[in-house]
Amino acid sequence: MRKNYLLNLILISFIVSSCVYRPDLQQGNLLKIENIDRVEVGMTKSQVRYLLGGPVIGNPYQTDRWDYIYLYQERMSGDPLNNDQRYWLVVYFENEVVTKIKKDVLTRPEI
Repeated sequence: MRKNYLLNLILISFIVSSCVYRPDLQQGNLLKIENIDRVEVGMTKSQVRYLLGGPVIGNPYQTDRWDYIYLYQERMSGDPLNNDQRYWLVVYFENEVVTKIKKDVLTRPEI
């Protein structure tokens, strides 16, 4: 009797522990693709800040580079590709004016 009680308790513990809710993960700046495409060489820092907001990663030693990063992961979807979304944008400045833009707007894991 006691053996069955212990076995049932262990079995219920395993079942309950496997039912863990994992919320979706969202980090960084949520940027609209239209706004990313509007950033151009020759814009000022204030124009970029108005359009995209402040950079997500601040570096006091490198003030001429702003990094915008966004990550979204669906953690409870049963999809093997997991539908991750990653947006990445780096804006380089010289004398408070945009000189170069690097972007990798939407990436998904390759099959």
